[in-house]
This record gives sequence, C-alpha cells and structure tokens, in this order.
Amino acid sequence: MRQIRIGAGAGYSGDRIEPAIELAEKGDLQYLVFECLAERTIALAQQAKLKNPAAGYDPLLPERLRAVLPLCHSKGIRIITNMGAANPIAAAERTRAVAQELGLAGLKVAAVTGDDVLAHLSKGDYRIEETGASVADAGSRVVSANAYIGAQPIAEALANGADIVITGRAADPSLFVGPLIHEFGWTLDDWHRLGQATLIGHLLECAGQVTGGYFADPSYKDVADLARLGFPIGEASEDGSVVITKVAGSGGQVTPATCKEQILYEIHDPARYFTPDVIADFSRVTVEEIGPDQVLIQGAAGRSRPDTLKVSIGTIEGFVGEGQISYAGPGARARGELALDIVRERLRITGVHASELRFDLIGVNSLHGERLSGNGGHPEPYEVRVRVVGRTDSLDEAVRIGNEVETLYTNGPAGGGGVTKSAREVVGILSTYIPRHLVYPTVHYVEA
Repeated sequence: MRQIRIGAGAGYSGDRIEPAIELAEKGDLQYLVFECLAERTIALAQQAKLKNPAAGYDPLLPERLRAVLPLCHSKGIRIITNMGAANPIAAAERTRAVAQELGLAGLKVAAVTGDDVLAHLSKGDYRIEETGASVADAGSRVVSANAYIGAQPIAEALANGADIVITGRAADPSLFVGPLIHEFGWTLDDWHRLGQATLIGHLLECAGQVTGGYFADPSYKDVADLARLGFPIGEASEDGSVVITKVAGSGGQVTPATCKEQILYEIHDPARYFTPDVIADFSRVTVEEIGPDQVLIQGAAGRSRPDTLKVSIGTIEGFVGEGQISYAGPGARARGELALDIVRERLRITGVHASELRFDLIGVNSLHGERLSGNGGHPEPYEVRVRVVGRTDSLDEAVRIGNEVETLYTNGPAGGGGVTKSAREVVGILSTYIPRHLVYPTVHYVEA
C-alpha cells in the first residue's frame, strides 16, 4: 500500500522554527506543511496590505524559508503553507527572492488566491452568525472578509509541478488534504476518503499540540523534554489510515491520549465537522498504539461538502488601553485592591470615556472573576499584578487609561513597581457564510 509522510512545521504564525528544521533533516518527508493563519491574523494582514500593497503575508515567511528551503530543495520535500495570508502573490514573489538569495534554482512556486470576498459581501444580504445582524450594519468598520477555501487548488498546484504552494485563508486541514488528493488520486467527491484526509489534517494542523505540547499538565499528564518538543509526522496510507509519529529522540510524546485530545480539539460535533472539502465524521474513529510514539488512527468518514463557505470578517472595534502594576509582600492583595479603587475613581474624575472597563488582580480574579476564583480559603497571595483595561473610541482616550495606572508609582498605594502600559487599535472577528459558487480560487505560478 502506498504511503506518504507529511510533517507539520508550524501550528500558528509565531511557532518555533527549530522543529521544522528537524523534520526536514530527519523526518524522511515528502511534504512539509506550515499552518500559520488564524482569524485575527488575516484581518491584521489585510490592514498591513492596505498600508503597503507589497505587504500582508506572514512576516516570518522569509525566516522560515531560509531555515528549511535548502534542505527541502535538496531532498525533494514540497512545502505547503497558508503564510500568504492577505497577499499570497506577494508572498510567492518574496519566496522567489529568498530562493535566489540562497542560490536555489528551478523552483516552481504557486500562489492560491480567491479567498478575499470583501467585494461580494457588499452586494448581498449576509447575516453575522454571532449577532444575527446584517453584515451591512457593520459598514465602514469591516476591513476584511476571507472565505475558507478547500484543498482543490492546492492539489491542482501540486499536479502542475509546484514545489511550494502558498495560500491565503485555506481551511487548516485542507493544507494536508491537498497533497493526499494529489498523491493518491482521490476525487473531489470521494467523501469517505476526504473525511479520512480531513482527520489526518486535523491531527497535524496544530503541530506540537498532538506531540504533547497542549496536552501537558504536570503530575497529571507529564510530558518529557517540552523545550525540545518534536513536531508531528503523519504517515498516511492510500486507504485513508494514518500513523502519527515524530522524529526519534525529539521531545514530547505521541500516545493515544495526545491524539484523542487533538481529535476533539475545536470540534463542535465529531459526527458533523464542516470543512470546505467535506462534512467529516469522526464518531467511529479508532486509535491504537502500535509502537513507541506511533499511533494508528483510522475509521473517519464523510458526506457531501456544504453548499456554503464560512467567511471570517475583520472589523475595527475601537481601541484598547491597558496599564499594569505589581505589589508584593504583606498586604499585597489589599494594596492591589486599593490601587484598582484609585484608578477607577481617577478615570471617573478625569472623564475618560470607555465603553467597557475591567479592573483585575491577575492571579486572583482576572480569569474567572470573584465568583469562581476569589481567595478560595488559601493564604493571602504574596504578590499580585493589577491590570486595568478599557475599550475606547479613540487612541487618545485609550492612552489615558495606562497613564492613570502609571501615576500609582508615586500617588499610592505603597510599594508598586513594574508598570507597563499600552494602547492599540482593536480588530474584531465576526463570521458569516457565502454561497460556494461565488468563490473562485485561482492558482498563479512564479518560477524561482
């Protein structure tokens, strides 16, 4: 039975680069996939492209390519990534420049476009899933709209000889489904196989999560050598099964438990996981350890793909101002609470206009509030971190929030230190759905 080995080189935009190098060096791969895009990431990339038409792709693209491209080129490993973000064509051009800089010739780079559907949203009546309101109501606040496209253009690019495929907002598992379609000759309506391929992609898409990174919980779920965590390899077979493994000697672990957690990660309904390629069914999946750091996974299925594609909408949601300060020693919590009271009153006195404000003691009530965290019967904390954060309509108002926290240095209470403050524009994320027939993925080629 034919098999291919696919390595996951990244699970998000800022992920470590060393594990990807390790995969290229020792993973015996045919494909190395970098999944680097999130909903907020692409909205920020669209903002960057508006300011500079040559920008809008992942800023770590050149660094990642310099690290792995010589190895991949020499070993015939093909690279697939969504680091194109808001500007796959510019990313492809930058890839060509990096290849030339490294003295590598004969590379074919494919850029997949068509996920940007902002123009379509202005022509129809689309409903925001989170609020039920019309997308049109968001008006000028909308800065981006990107549909989740599937594996078809990736498979097409590989069939046309691309060594590197760069997409924008492709769905995460589709980055892995594409090479499986290409290598095994699966059709785009083989729902059973596409369901299996989607499971493989879902297992690999978050990189170090499935090798124990997100799994680790000291004394409950111990994982060794996380500082040298190895990223996963999927040894995919033509029958749709996969063995999840990693480079021998790398940190972390691959076990039935790490794989089961990843299978369920971000899945609303395991029997109906909607993707652009298929509605996958993971409800009858089996997980079997067949060796050290080797887990065989099979049994996924699928049904006909949905008629609509999810769209991630980026919106400008005003500004956020934040200030933090620490207190330590006896009475730290009482001084922290007094600090919050002072800033709360100062913001009222000085007339700072905020639509939303939070006053937190990090480590005491900042995550779950007084109702769940509180003191819990434990001794008073030796140290606390005060955080005041607010949403405003202007950058100037946001700056004033952090400034008021900073004045606690000399205006009480005693012993405050380590102030940080910031003010920034906020990009929000909303969702809608668009008819599939309105989205036209297109593949462009660049010779390096």
